[in-house]
Amino acid sequence: MNVETFEKLFIRKESKDLFVNLCNKFAGAEFKDYFYKNQLLKATLAVSNSIADGYQKWYGKWLVRDLIVAKWSMWQVKSMILVGNDLWYFVADEYSKLMESINKTMAWIVWFIKSQNKKDEVKPASDDLNITN
Repeated sequence: MNVETFEKLFIRKESKDLFVNLCNKFAGAEFKDYFYKNQLLKATLAVSNSIADGYQKWYGKWLVRDLIVAKWSMWQVKSMILVGNDLWYFVADEYSKLMESINKTMAWIVWFIKSQNKKDEVKPASDDLNITN
């Protein structure tokens, strides 16, 4: 791998930015659903943290384990965003951007997991990694 620090990993940056955006979204005192906000933010932060942890073990089964944990957490985030959309917590444009970020990050996590089994695989273009709702 050619990335010197976990901070420069695309999927870690994307998941960290998602967490920061959601923190800013729910920072206002007017948002009263503490349980929803707390669960969503914990799951989102777990994605970024699992990727960072996996970077330190950038080989074999330990990396894959941390990436799988990140993927599981991302599925929780996606589920929470879907529920939040049903509860009208997000406007249409906001929801679309969140889902785009989630799908992009999830696709890259899946690619990294697969690449551990196929070291000589060619890195796909980001457009090839489209995961639908």
